[in-house]
Amino acid sequence: MIRAILILAFFSGTALAAPCCGPIMPAGQHLSQVLDASNVEHLWLAREHVNWQTGMRDRPIRTENHGHIATHCSAFIAAISEQLGVYVLRPPQHGPVLLANAQNKWLSSAEGQTQGWRRIVDARSAQSLANQGKLVLISYANPDPHRPGHIVIVRPSEKSLTDLANDGPEIIQAGMTNHNQWQASSAFAHHPGAWPNGVSYFVHDLK
Repeated sequence: MIRAILILAFFSGTALAAPCCGPIMPAGQHLSQVLDASNVEHLWLAREHVNWQTGMRDRPIRTENHGHIATHCSAFIAAISEQLGVYVLRPPQHGPVLLANAQNKWLSSAEGQTQGWRRIVDARSAQSLANQGKLVLISYANPDPHRPGHIVIVRPSEKSLTDLANDGPEIIQAGMTNHNQWQASSAFAHHPGAWPNGVSYFVHDLK
């Protein structure tokens, strides 16, 4: 009996430690290379005014309009999407201030769907699709329209089901602190009510 319990525990632990969302496919490996090449930890830095496409500082600034610290999550999303041949709402169609909120609304709109975006239901689907090499976003619109939301890219990862349940998908972001590789739960921690039930997931196929 004890032996049977030990065997069951071993296989249960193995299942929980196995990749939650499938292997990283060749297209997912290519996506990882594009994300790594973005140099996000040194560009699109908070408290700086940046060129949205390159992330490079173009003039000093401490705050954006409305007195908020300048962060560039949405500009980073726009820049990477453009590199990958995908349109998401970006300058000049919308200015950089409160762009993440506007992107969330746009992604859910008929225009966003026409541009190839579709909503997906949960974190596991998001991680699985990123592993397949699709562009997956996690987006939060602040319920206060005068305060910023947040938006990140899901990056391919062979994280376990336990880690997915605890931390959410693996992500890359610009924000208060930029991270090339981080967990979604921490990325949205500065936005009360965002994680896990206040965010939306969107995916776009890549060629």
